[in-house]
Amino acid sequence: MRRLALLIAAALAAIVLTACGSNGSNGSTNTGAADHNAADVAFAQNMIPHHRQAVAMADLAETRAGHPQVKTLARQIRAAQAPEIATMVGWLNAWKQPTVPPVGGSGSGHGMGDHGSTMMSGGTMMSGGTMAGMMSDDDMATLKMATGSAFDTMFLTMMIVHHRGAIAMAKTEIRDGVNTSATRLAENIQNTQNTQIATMQTLLTKV
Repeated sequence: MRRLALLIAAALAAIVLTACGSNGSNGSTNTGAADHNAADVAFAQNMIPHHRQAVAMADLAETRAGHPQVKTLARQIRAAQAPEIATMVGWLNAWKQPTVPPVGGSGSGHGMGDHGSTMMSGGTMMSGGTMAGMMSDDDMATLKMATGSAFDTMFLTMMIVHHRGAIAMAKTEIRDGVNTSATRLAENIQNTQNTQIATMQTLLTKV
């Protein structure tokens, strides 16, 4: 009996040692705050100001949009992205990372784009070093001045560019990130915003 007990104890010890040594190919454990890499951090840090600008644009639609479907879409954007901001802030806090991008990174400035930045043809990038799809301060000021159908057209056009930028960021996270929750959110952003782009393109023919 004593010999059997010793064999069982040795086997259990071997199992524990094996489990402790299995941290995955990226050198981090598969659970808890350690399960993230630089891509996950950058995704959250950059998507937070990106989402905040989309929410700010959506808030303007409540009093300025003319078409009821534009107001409905704006509410949907706000309802989806505001909770995602809180989620990503929670991740960064758990990872002991700042909730803003590093100075000089893709999220430079105060999260609303730099003065003088302009949209590239058909695309998702801004000049002046800002992140993909972000509106400049001038763009936002112009949007705030518009009402009715002029606002609707401007809002939809800007938000399509904004969404394409978010989708590009999401694709990078899906490719490079390791945190399961972060990559899952990126997939959801990609799917949801592709659907919303199609809706906005249709709305542009109605406003």
